[in-house]
Amino acid sequence: MHKRQLGEGGPQVSAIGVGCWSFAGAYGPTTEAESHDTLAAALDLGIDFLDTANVYGAGVSERVIGSFIKDHPNRFTIATKAGIYRNPETNVRSFNNSPEHLREALEKSLRNLGVDNVALYYIHRREADRPIEDVMETLVRFKEEGKIGGIGFSEIAPFSLRRAHAVHPVMAVQSEYSLWTRSPELGVIQACKELGVAFVPFSPLGRGMFADTLPDPEAFADGDFRNGNPRFVEPNFSCNVKALEAFRAFCEAREVSPATVAVAWVLAQGDHLLPIPGTRSRRHLEQLAAGESLKLTADDLSEIARCLPPGFAYGDRYTEAQWPGAERYC
Repeated sequence: MHKRQLGEGGPQVSAIGVGCWSFAGAYGPTTEAESHDTLAAALDLGIDFLDTANVYGAGVSERVIGSFIKDHPNRFTIATKAGIYRNPETNVRSFNNSPEHLREALEKSLRNLGVDNVALYYIHRREADRPIEDVMETLVRFKEEGKIGGIGFSEIAPFSLRRAHAVHPVMAVQSEYSLWTRSPELGVIQACKELGVAFVPFSPLGRGMFADTLPDPEAFADGDFRNGNPRFVEPNFSCNVKALEAFRAFCEAREVSPATVAVAWVLAQGDHLLPIPGTRSRRHLEQLAAGESLKLTADDLSEIARCLPPGFAYGDRYTEAQWPGAERYC
């Protein structure tokens, strides 16, 4: 597994990381043993970059990672996030980037993970009315205290990144990016490249649409993030399945998994991109890791563009309830 730099001056990590939301059941039920097997497979494959968050299963994902690294110390570079707050009485979601909330969340994440510091700490969602410069000052204090190695933001606009970076270098920005979600191409990827910031695409497999077996919305378990998502409801879902036929035929003709090609395509978009596909399966992780060694030719990229042009997907990537907190800029 080749390495890529996690932001200018940041650590060298595996070109592909593991998104660990699935360890908390985001895409169906799982077990700690299954997640531990996936983490062991990651080490076998040379994958050493993990991405989690305090809200993934209300700490479940962090604790699963923590119980694994207790017996495998200093093997992973870990990123986690905070800034989303859910009222325990009303279950209403909001955003809190106050110094008090972020410190409390960070200390709890460190306890969950069983570590003294994390390599990268993201603001999961911005609190719109709080100046990002003030948030950066809080994060810089955490860095000066040695509790975090670098500062990141999830789902922010290029203008917010520039404001934050003017206070202190930002290590990474993550957003959804894949063959069917292309909006970061309208400014975020370019801004990250210009500023020396790593761009970390999450959901590079289109939330399962580029897996070997297409998802079945009728079989989604309670709590599956895709329930009600516009791209997974009819008539959009059937249209998306139809739209993928040419791409899947392209992969079949080359005897390569669609997942492998989808990851390879993301990596080909720039050497500052470090995708973090999520999985609960050793076999799937092997397919994803193969994307790092698959070199797509100019002809391959041209054919993929013909099969899946920007904007081909039917339906928005979020419901109206899921959109708040993700900054729109186009």
